[in-house]
Amino acid sequence: MVWHSLLLFVAIACETLATGLLKVSDGMTRVWPTVGMLVGYVASLFLLSLVLKSLPVGPVYAVWSGLGTAVTALVGYWAFGDRLPPGAWLGLGLVVAGVALLSIYLPRAD
Repeated sequence: MVWHSLLLFVAIACETLATGLLKVSDGMTRVWPTVGMLVGYVASLFLLSLVLKSLPVGPVYAVWSGLGTAVTALVGYWAFGDRLPPGAWLGLGLVVAGVALLSIYLPRAD
């Protein structure tokens, strides 16, 4: 289970990095950020596919997308100066709480 969790967190990191590079790619007009974005998304989906060999798709995808969303919002705040209203931050907090609950009750891999 630890191995699957590690792969899932690396997949989330790759997806978050790729999304940041998507912003930097300026509509995919800058070559290297675009290449990095594509590599990041492919790596993220590949790692996610490895996790899904042993764990159910629903909870795993919810964790991947939920944490990816929350971390990407933080990256947007710190790296790009994105500002969200307090209600949006509350919503992200609820997403993280939901992900925590899903993680606690995620079936264990064999």
